[in-house]
Amino acid sequence: ESGEAMTVPNYAVIEDTPAVIATWNAEDEFEKVVCRQAGDQYLLLEFGPLRLDLRLRFKVHAWSLKFEEMGLPGIIDLTPGIRSFQVHFDPAVLPRPKLLEIIDSLIVELAENSPREVESRVVHLPLSWDDPRTRLAIEKYMSSVRKDAPWCPSNIEFIRRVNGLDSIQDVQDILFDASYIVMGLGDVYLGAPVATPVDPRHRLVTTKYNPARTWTPENAVGIGGAYMCVYGMEGPGGYQFVGRTVQMWNRYHVTREFESGKPWLLRGFDQVRFYPVSGEELSRMRRDFPKGRFSLKIEKTTFNINDYDAFLEENSESIATFKSKQQDAFAAEYQHWVDNDLLTFEEEIAEASTEDSEIFEGAEAVTASVAGSVWKREVEVGDIVEAGDVVIVLESMKTEIPVTASVAGEVVQVFCEAGATVQQGRPVCAIKPIENQPRNTVNTRKRKTSGFRGSNSTKRAK
Repeated sequence: ESGEAMTVPNYAVIEDTPAVIATWNAEDEFEKVVCRQAGDQYLLLEFGPLRLDLRLRFKVHAWSLKFEEMGLPGIIDLTPGIRSFQVHFDPAVLPRPKLLEIIDSLIVELAENSPREVESRVVHLPLSWDDPRTRLAIEKYMSSVRKDAPWCPSNIEFIRRVNGLDSIQDVQDILFDASYIVMGLGDVYLGAPVATPVDPRHRLVTTKYNPARTWTPENAVGIGGAYMCVYGMEGPGGYQFVGRTVQMWNRYHVTREFESGKPWLLRGFDQVRFYPVSGEELSRMRRDFPKGRFSLKIEKTTFNINDYDAFLEENSESIATFKSKQQDAFAAEYQHWVDNDLLTFEEEIAEASTEDSEIFEGAEAVTASVAGSVWKREVEVGDIVEAGDVVIVLESMKTEIPVTASVAGEVVQVFCEAGATVQQGRPVCAIKPIENQPRNTVNTRKRKTSGFRGSNSTKRAK
């Protein structure tokens, strides 16, 4: 293959933009198809305008079905997106010019013969509204990343404000009334769905965290832009929290919901509907669900794009009213950010205290094992600790790292506060060893614990 663009009838070859190989139907915004080179072995097809439209997702679905049906030699993988379709191919078996010819032949065929109905399922998921674990993640974010973020201390209040709703109850009602259609899977994490409400009046919109969170609990449910996502595993994130649900991925067990060879829960075009449960109920469900001792209600159905178009037309006036109010509220929030210098964020680094850092005679320093910020300080002056007890928890490289006492004794000095930055090797506290001293005879007070077990553990308490 020469690497030169090949002229094929019915589409325009773009000479001055190397990444764009070809376009079809350039005069019609909705029918336009753009083909981009996305690496040596990839082509990326983009359909229609850059906006959320379920009809464009149907176009992508039609292309995915057709390529699967054709079974072309040289096709390695197919990745359907919301309005894009990526083709991974082996150019030694299927040269790019030949693949472009095939794509060209399908443009008209699929425009005229795209499916108008797809199989779907209604999957009922339990949701712990404003779950304790998501509140902990917000607390951690405020402590170690950005304390004055507009979406803190309550993501749900922020969602209410930017959508022009009158109360938190309105946010809750919309969330539990909505039917979220799954547009794709694997949104960053294992089996994580990217979904949007079928009814535009249920599409709560938000900004994402800036900067992002360094920790998100597994299976937290969040909203970013107009999309809902369930985080498949612990990790960083930026969507605004509304709660938490059950697992999206089952690595070890085959159950009614997790089929053999398919450890993910959801499928494309599934419709997710949440129902409320308490945090305690969700904990029990999360314990039992991967082992098949708790089951979800799943109903088979179909989704018809013609019926959906009719629904949009029938409700166009109320949809427009909702969007207008939403846009006005969002604009007001944006102006508030501008007026209060919240539009951008510059990290303020609070260094751990270096004053009076000389270690008392007879005491031993406990030093930071790595550079990072202090997520939690677990001790105060006067506390009695055992060797291996956690004294502070650092956050570094998106990981919680416990710093533990090297000896048993009394904490006589503390050099850092939550949120402060410490350098590797700097003392965080000092402990005066106590030998042969019965623990119950020492003047102690109850200390908070971090949930870490032992000096080598980095596992969070569940």
